[in-house]
Formats: sequence, structure tokens, C-alpha cells
Amino acid sequence: MKKHKPTSPGSRGMTSILYRDVLTSPEPYKPLTKGRKRAHGRGGGRITVRHKGGGSKRLWRDVDFCYDKIGIAGRITSIEYDPNRTSFIALVRYADGEYRYHIVPEGMRVGNEMKTDKKQEPDLGARMPLSLIPVGISVYNIETYPGSGARLVRSAGNTAEVMAHDAGYALIKLPSGAIRKILGGCWASVGQVSNSEHGLITIGKAGRNRRKGIRPTVRGSAMNPVDHPYGGGEGRALRGTRRPKNKWGKGTRGVKTRKKKKYSNALVVQRRKKKK
Repeated sequence: MKKHKPTSPGSRGMTSILYRDVLTSPEPYKPLTKGRKRAHGRGGGRITVRHKGGGSKRLWRDVDFCYDKIGIAGRITSIEYDPNRTSFIALVRYADGEYRYHIVPEGMRVGNEMKTDKKQEPDLGARMPLSLIPVGISVYNIETYPGSGARLVRSAGNTAEVMAHDAGYALIKLPSGAIRKILGGCWASVGQVSNSEHGLITIGKAGRNRRKGIRPTVRGSAMNPVDHPYGGGEGRALRGTRRPKNKWGKGTRGVKTRKKKKYSNALVVQRRKKKK
């Protein structure tokens, strides 16, 4: 982590990641990039997600989550920054000459090999079916059903653990603490997602969040009664309601949000732990 000199109130205590120690290329591979218009939390002209808007322009990197080049070895040519995700990405050149972007695991460097194949050792960066990965190995980029592409465990520093194999399923302990059954035919990558220091970043000043496209959040108690259940009153008023709720009156603490008839309920062996 890089600590900034306190030359201003905003930079006092601010931290960032030393990209020069990890990244090897300042510019992306142009054939795998394109422009993309962001919705900024709007849908049909209306605000559907609050506190979004503005921010710096982002060039979209076409990251491959399908990993359909089975049996063809690839070698990392550069490790790059992606403004659209928290992890780093690697530009991989395959033996047939094709280039693709992949999420790079922690510890891999330029020149290392990444391969998608059933017949290989579960080494760092290897992608293979869960049924062939031994118990205790850390994995990421996990499919939810065969051929779906990587869906689970893709953000910076995350990793899941193979707990057991049972009746064609693999028991996976997810970063949330939940244990879930996933078909053994689903593919996963061995390792931990790169940029594990992402969670240690101290923003330091509001302007840094604005450049990320995050707008300010106003407290409900600072609003009028017409705008929020906590609004109004003379001076600093108490919440005034029995249970905590959001702007639309829905509960915010201790309320179950998972659908009772969700398709994957039968696959969840152990629920994630509640935050205190």
C-alpha cells in the first residue's frame, strides 16, 4: 500500500495501491477494447439506483469468462489495470496466436502459463472441473452450471475453498461463509483473485469517489417528512419508528431478502453468517 504525504486534509490518511509493483503495461490491448455507455443508475430516464452519476470515462475491456479454449496453452504477456472491476486482468496469448483477457490470480507473473484442460495438475492458474480439484484447494471464477461461464468469486482478493465431493457435487465454501453444492462438471480456476489489498484502500476525500461515479448519500434524518420516514422534527430527532427502514418504508436490518422459492435453495448446505 502507498501512503500519501499529508499535503492537504484530503491526502492525510489516504492510501492507494502501488500499481507499479504489479502492472506491466500502461495501455490496454486495443483489439479487445471498446467504448461503452454507462447507465449511471438510470432506466427509462428514471433513477433506479441512487447515488450514481458522473465519473471518469472508462474504456471497456472484453474479459473472457467462458474459457472455451480447452487444451490450448496460453502464456501471460502483460498484467493490466481494469477500471471496470476491482481485480487485475492478464493479457494471455494462446498457442494458436489468439489474445484474450482473463482475471489474473494472486502470485502469477508475466511468462506464467494459464491452461484450461481436464488433464493437468491443479496448479496456480489452472482451470479444470471441480470434480478433479482436490479437497482444500482454493478456487475462483466458478461456474454455477456446466457451460455457463465463470459467475462466482470474481472480485479482488476473493477465494473459495473446495470442502468435499459428494454424489456428483462439490461442496464449496464461498467468501461469504456459505457452503453450497455445485455440480462437479462445473469448471473453476485454481488460486485467489489478484489485488487482495483492495479492501485496505482509504478513500481520503469525496472527490476520489466522484471520479469513480459515486454521488453523495444524504442522511434520512436530514430530509423532510415527505421524503423519508426519519425526516422532520425540531433539531436532532430520534428515529421515531419501531424498526429501521429505508426511504420507501422497507426494513433494512434483520430482514430476509432471499426469495423463498429460489432455484438454488436446495443447493445451499449452510447459510452465510449474519453480520452483527
